[in-house]
Amino acid sequence: MSFFRNVLNRRRQVPWAALRNRLALAALAVAFVALFPGSTPAANRLEDRVIGQARDALFNYVEWNVGALVAKIRQVHASPSPYLDEPARSAYVVDYLRRVAELQRVEAEIARAYSNPATADLDAATADQRARRDVLRGEVAERQPLAEAIAETQVASVLRDEGFAVLGAVLPPVSAKITDLPMALVISPREVIRRDLVVTVAHLTADEAAALESRLDRGLDVSSLAVPLGGLALYPSMIYETGSAPALFELIAHEWVHNYLLFFPLGWELVDFRGDAWTINETTASLFGDEVARKVGLRFYAGYPDVLAALPPELPPEPPSEPVATPTPQTAPPAFDLNAALGETRRTADALLAEGKIEEAEAYMEAQRAYIAENGYVYRKINQAFFAFYGAYQSAGGGGAAGADPVGPAIAAIRRNSRSLHAWIVQMRTLTTRDALLAARDALPND
Repeated sequence: MSFFRNVLNRRRQVPWAALRNRLALAALAVAFVALFPGSTPAANRLEDRVIGQARDALFNYVEWNVGALVAKIRQVHASPSPYLDEPARSAYVVDYLRRVAELQRVEAEIARAYSNPATADLDAATADQRARRDVLRGEVAERQPLAEAIAETQVASVLRDEGFAVLGAVLPPVSAKITDLPMALVISPREVIRRDLVVTVAHLTADEAAALESRLDRGLDVSSLAVPLGGLALYPSMIYETGSAPALFELIAHEWVHNYLLFFPLGWELVDFRGDAWTINETTASLFGDEVARKVGLRFYAGYPDVLAALPPELPPEPPSEPVATPTPQTAPPAFDLNAALGETRRTADALLAEGKIEEAEAYMEAQRAYIAENGYVYRKINQAFFAFYGAYQSAGGGGAAGADPVGPAIAAIRRNSRSLHAWIVQMRTLTTRDALLAARDALPND
């Protein structure tokens, strides 16, 4: 009898839910590899010409996905996460994130030393920092798989309670891999701000990116920009390394909802990163990620004031249609507002391009880039491709890189009028065009 009792006890200790999730992960990852057998999807004429220029920098989806899948399956067998209580799990994540933050601080110190021409002996000047960096990099690498797994389960727990579970399981399973991310090579026409092409390339240094962009701009008469990515909705999702708990939760939730939407019209329309669907999808994911991150922080990290202080704010109430001006005495110049500066730049550039003043628009955007840099926000380039990419990531209040585009405020208005996070996503997953989105906004009840 003791033999059978021991077998039964061992069976109970097997993380069956985790194994089930990993089987689903494997099936989805294999499906992704089958759908994308090469480094990039099939190309049209513009893609052929751009890929011809960027062929040495193309990112290989399949190679990364296979490696990440193997790591995730191993994580099931090596992880003690199911045997830690919730306070211990949260403490582990916080400890991991503090090491990441310290690592990033030390790396920034080294980078500053190497960029200072007054430093005579760089090796000697950075010896202590480089030794500390190497120790921290080892500690972060050792702790990352478990911290990753804990954060996934905490996000999944919130999603389950929000109504995203099917027979008790969140589908697709929440799965993300902290990794070095590739970049997006964005192509826009010069005469109008529009995403004509987005190609995923390996991470490029600033000089490598500038050289590639220069070849494309001269050879194809386009506006191009290689931009860093915060995440990529492969399966498992790619997310960047961060020392911020809210940022980690937001990234996991943001990329998860991209994967979820692939099963619905809003995801089906994302075939080439063009059109309204991409802007609607990305803006929805941004608001969704912020809301889930806030819920995860409040539920699992109430004992960590620094985490709570950094949580995304709640969605603000809808502003009145006719704001009332309240005069206030100003004793000092107003603080610089990056969102307002980008919004003004986008609107003015759009107006100049609409008049056919391409060179004037480009000169204006470069002048604004220098002005914004003087106020502490440094962008390598601000051009048509910059706004074509960042304009898809809209805020609830609108403006910024989106200019006068109403997508962000419309999506926020629908969220405010939805009874739950799940009900909001159920509505959003069917809205694939700007006209459909605005019609849904206009159909909202007037309070």
